[in-house]
Amino acid sequence: MSTEQTPEARAVLDRFHAVIPAGGVGTRLWPLSRAAAPKFLHDLTGSGSTLLRATYDRLGPLAGNRVLVVTGEAHMAAVCRQLPELSDSDLVLESEPKDSAAAIGLAAAILHERDPGIIMGSFAADHVISPEEDFREAVREAIFTAATGKIVTIGIKPTHPSTGFGYIRTGEGLDVDGAPSALAVREFVEKPTEEVALGYVSSGEYLWNAGMFVAPVALLLAHLERNQPELHAGLTEIAQAWDTPRRKEVTDRVWPTLPKIAIDYAVAEPAADAGDVAVIPATFSWDDVGDFAAIGRLHNARENRNLTVLGEGARVFAEGASGIVVSDTKRVIALIGIQDVVVVDTPDALLVTTKEHAQKVKGTVDALKASGDVDVL
Repeated sequence: MSTEQTPEARAVLDRFHAVIPAGGVGTRLWPLSRAAAPKFLHDLTGSGSTLLRATYDRLGPLAGNRVLVVTGEAHMAAVCRQLPELSDSDLVLESEPKDSAAAIGLAAAILHERDPGIIMGSFAADHVISPEEDFREAVREAIFTAATGKIVTIGIKPTHPSTGFGYIRTGEGLDVDGAPSALAVREFVEKPTEEVALGYVSSGEYLWNAGMFVAPVALLLAHLERNQPELHAGLTEIAQAWDTPRRKEVTDRVWPTLPKIAIDYAVAEPAADAGDVAVIPATFSWDDVGDFAAIGRLHNARENRNLTVLGEGARVFAEGASGIVVSDTKRVIALIGIQDVVVVDTPDALLVTTKEHAQKVKGTVDALKASGDVDVL
């Protein structure tokens, strides 16, 4: 009998609840991703599922309907259309963004009010992961490790010395039933320079921090209270009113007063310093779809095509061209003798760049905002 099939193991796995933070605009994917329609609401992989729907379905075999989604009030209708099975009490709406500690912390506080023994897992709505069974196996290991009294992150083995991700420095192996891969975490480190990143990758001691956390809600909230008492107090007040008629009144009053801070600074880094963090090294492929080059990379890996075309009814003619075209119009787009191009055509904005410069799209968004051209953002 495998560990997972024992009654004890089943009882641990049944404590698991998933949380999906669905926030952020994804400015590097402008003009496809907008404030009113951020990237998690789009199908960026050509699979027929949006990133949000794919995340929910990926977690289904582990969590069933035990899922909370945290998103902005402006996205409520779209999220409900994509996830019709989500109940009102499991949809956590932010009137304004307050960064990840408030979003994840509120979900933890709500779950703690319902059952202090819950183990929650937080997984962003805009990641692309495969194969899914490898992901679920890593999460199972994380749940078993969390049950021993740890905040657990899932680390991604670096494929190159990226300067765009934070890193996790791993320590010794942990002896956890059902989690043979579990390692201690020595520290979290910030996004490095290229030279430092090269050293991280060559050492074999570092993993990318993908922002996935699995933890007993009681432990996560204990660290939050220790490090951010004001934030913890506000979230607790909201959570205590959440499943009562006072939810809206209390949330509207308290949420705007909460401090903004990332979960890494509020919980993960100080918990690692206290020896309370473990990591499961991932064996699955992972992409946070950070720019249009990432979309092209995902499609090329699957289809081995020179030109990726996304958009229902897209009308693209290409000769001697490569890159990615995303079309949200019926306009004909002709590409002749141009390599690694990125073309994003929407009714009110057109982006033309290259894969090499795809990361610079965020700067364009910042410039448009500064010039007052917010109607296209």
